[in-house]
Amino acid sequence: MILGIPIPSKIGEYIIVSLAIILAPGPSVLFTIARAIAWGRKVAVLTVLGNATGFFAMSLLVALGIGPIIQSSDLIYAGVQWAGGLYLIYLGVDAIRKRNEHSNQMLEEGSSGAPSAIRIIRDGFVVGILNPKGIVFNAAVTPQFIDRGSGNVVMQLILLGAIFALLAFFCDGTWGLLAGTARNWLATNLSRIIFLRIVGGIVMIILGVLILIQI
Repeated sequence: MILGIPIPSKIGEYIIVSLAIILAPGPSVLFTIARAIAWGRKVAVLTVLGNATGFFAMSLLVALGIGPIIQSSDLIYAGVQWAGGLYLIYLGVDAIRKRNEHSNQMLEEGSSGAPSAIRIIRDGFVVGILNPKGIVFNAAVTPQFIDRGSGNVVMQLILLGAIFALLAFFCDGTWGLLAGTARNWLATNLSRIIFLRIVGGIVMIILGVLILIQI
């Protein structure tokens, strides 16, 4: 327990699932890489900071909305479990199916003067808080890793949302730093990113199936 917040027993599994989703380059990662290629590492890191902050703000809103409902209804909790497993499978299939998407965007991103730091963070925040996949992840996947019997479900959801946001900041920030350091290499060679999307997609499908089997 941290500051009165129960620590979910499945927090290790949650970190693994979160990392699998974060490390598979999706739209937010490619958005960061595109900015790193165009404007360098500082812009990439500020973008990630805004994105992670936006994700946490959205996870906070979702936790306050669904936490009490999950706490009181076994049927709704079971439905959330099914939705979470199916959603992970969908994310995996989608990552593989759209593995080439956004590549041209990275190549065509302009190299004009970078916007101000406040605007960069604001843009990243908007992307993070309005990301529909993030909303579904918080509403359908995260609740599967809480301990309902320990009580304080809302605070558990907020804690897990904060963990995801921190993991996303460090992992996506690393992508941004690497992309900013090797701008020319990444701008002309995207095959490795496409390969990682395929691997990440397969991992998410396996995780989704495992969740469905355990329900």
